Amino acid sequence: MRSRLLLTMAVAGLTLAGATIQAQTSTWSIDPNHSSVQFQVRHMGVSNVHGSLTGVKGTIVLNDADITKSTVEATIDTTTVWTGVAARDKDLKSPHFFDIEKYPQITFKSTSLSRSNGKLQLTGDLTLNSVTRSVTFDMDGPSAPETGKDGKVRSGFSATGLLKRSDFNFAPNTPGVVVGNDVKFTIDVEIDKQK
Repeated sequence: MRSRLLLTMAVAGLTLAGATIQAQTSTWSIDPNHSSVQFQVRHMGVSNVHGSLTGVKGTIVLNDADITKSTVEATIDTTTVWTGVAARDKDLKSPHFFDIEKYPQITFKSTSLSRSNGKLQLTGDLTLNSVTRSVTFDMDGPSAPETGKDGKVRSGFSATGLLKRSDFNFAPNTPGVVVGNDVKFTIDVEIDKQK
């Protein structure tokens, strides 16, 4: 009788622990209508060219008990690249740069999230034009959740970083004196709670 009682208590304890762990995480989807990537690259060593990419989609699993155990998976639509100059945008979409016909998406999958000097740093595998490299972003957020009139719970965050074109063999025939090797970027994301 005693062993049966202990077994029942153990099972109940495991069930409760499982429910608690489940309750600590929430799933969010990236809202592509309120998310974008802004980038900046040096031109001819004298000025900065700014551009953007939209069509950001993905899923974020937030761990409310330990934010560093959260995960991110996202895609960016390369066909949306825009700098405000039609001829340049056409060139950026060509095989010289993004080659949008062959590579319509940039993908990102997180591998770790850590704290450094009071800030969050998100590290993951970024795939650009079929080349995958590990990149690290400095994160701001996530912001406190807000419930809209439509009943949706929303949050958001920003991430900044720097990548090198050469690491991704991106536009290898374009000299660094024409288009800089360092590309600075900022990602602004709005997320909607799913469950």
